[in-house]
Amino acid sequence: MSIFNYKQRNNIILASIIVLGCFLLYAISGLFSSILGAIVLYVIFRPLYVNLAEKREWPKSLAALIIIFTSLIIIVIPFLILSIMVVGKIKSINIKDLPIDQWTTKIDAFAAANLNQPHFAEDTLQKLGSFGTSLFPSILSSAASIILTLLVLYFILYFMLTQMREFEAGLLKYAPFREQHALKFAAALRDSTYSNVLGQGIIAVTQGALLANGFLIFGIPDPVFWGVIAIFISFLPVVGAPTLCIPASILLFAQGHNWQGVALLAYGLLFIGNVDNFLRMIINKRVANTHPIISIIGVFIGLPLFGILGLVFGPVLLSYFLLLLEIYETNRMAADRLERINTATEN
Repeated sequence: MSIFNYKQRNNIILASIIVLGCFLLYAISGLFSSILGAIVLYVIFRPLYVNLAEKREWPKSLAALIIIFTSLIIIVIPFLILSIMVVGKIKSINIKDLPIDQWTTKIDAFAAANLNQPHFAEDTLQKLGSFGTSLFPSILSSAASIILTLLVLYFILYFMLTQMREFEAGLLKYAPFREQHALKFAAALRDSTYSNVLGQGIIAVTQGALLANGFLIFGIPDPVFWGVIAIFISFLPVVGAPTLCIPASILLFAQGHNWQGVALLAYGLLFIGNVDNFLRMIINKRVANTHPIISIIGVFIGLPLFGILGLVFGPVLLSYFLLLLEIYETNRMAADRLERINTATEN
């Protein structure tokens, strides 16, 4: 006869589950980007899958493959191409044979005379080079890792889509809170994902295009390259794409083009900056309003963990965490109310 009763057995099993779960989480930590990426793409493309597989009654496998192909074409491949382009351009920066050496010298002269910074441009380019190559370390040096991450991501996404109802029913069954709270969490998770990924993506692409157009008009070298840089910088809160107009305006001032420098500075800070605020206001009305503090802290959390993907994954992950805290607090308050009611009934 066993020396343990049912409660003791359950406690032992629970402890074993926790230990084994921690071990498994540690073992798959390298695939966390794939898992989080699959969740993000699932949330984004779920309405399209429902429309294809359930409303139009397409085969589930075909609908899932169409979504995978669509996400590759409009998200993954362009992101990789832009990243490779940025890394290649940054690595080609060399002060000794820099194609823009002349205006770099002029900026240094202007900064030395007015800001007491004689090596302003040279130091800035060196910092940008080291920052950029550290931000995109896996794009060129770890192609196999990228391919593995994408394969796992789409493997997970495929089964999340083709078994969507079973997947969501399982989440509801094993969720540590009531069904209505689980549904509320799902809706909040969807809005948070739309706000952080789609909303910020639209803002970033718009600002990058506007900045490239402005640089082209005012004769700044490599406007397309700087437009791509602006897309990535737009994910950084506070800094943003308009700040790129400041060094570009200093360049124009150093070349003696004063009115062009003033015009470009006004174009960046007033027009591009206000476009950001206008688009963000529209997006916040349609989906969740992501607080700037969440974006700032999320970026600092995400960059060390995911590299350049951390610009997106960091704020998303932090938003998910805060949503769980909100659900936990709701459950705790409900449990406290129920306990007070039971106590009052017994008395």
